[in-house]
Amino acid sequence: MSDTRVPGSADGTATPRGARTERGARTRTRLLEAAEQVFTDLGYHEASIVKLAEAAGVAPGTFYLYFAGKQDIFDELVEELNRRVRHAMAEAASGGRTRAEAERLGFQAFFRFTAEHPGLYRVIRQAEFVSPRALRLHYERIVAGYAHGLEEAMASGEVATGDPEVLAWALMGVGEMIGLRWILWGDTDQIPAGVFEETMRFVQRGLDAQA
Repeated sequence: MSDTRVPGSADGTATPRGARTERGARTRTRLLEAAEQVFTDLGYHEASIVKLAEAAGVAPGTFYLYFAGKQDIFDELVEELNRRVRHAMAEAASGGRTRAEAERLGFQAFFRFTAEHPGLYRVIRQAEFVSPRALRLHYERIVAGYAHGLEEAMASGEVATGDPEVLAWALMGVGEMIGLRWILWGDTDQIPAGVFEETMRFVQRGLDAQA
């Protein structure tokens, strides 16, 4: 799962609300980290501004210096998780000498990130009902970079010719479902070696990639 581009924020330039100073930026980061934990553990509807502020170690009133409300911080969290997982995959995949190696490294990075951040599954699945637009943007941003990398690999003859967008969605689905079964529902925090190797064989056959 190799995302070779990492698009920026929605406007690419705006300073986040309340983050005009170094201290403000740190407080904002603490609130987002707290939101990841609270939304993961309690879910959107059971979470509250009081609980979010308490988990971040700030007063409830301070919360509103950084976010307009619960929906606002939830949407920002989805965007932040998306940015971080894309960065992790792109950075790892860049070490691959071939597309097959890039896929392997990208999938490893994705599984590692989901093990360290189960909120990537739990929060994103809540977004289906809480913020459908944020959910769609999450997947579309991953696919945009992934499809671009696949298109380049097709042009160089490293993988079989096909529709790069369709392949990107399909491969993203493989990674997500394998991670769901063996990380989120599994007994360990990592993909078993045999499962990972079987997944890579499937991916390589699907792309007809040269090792």
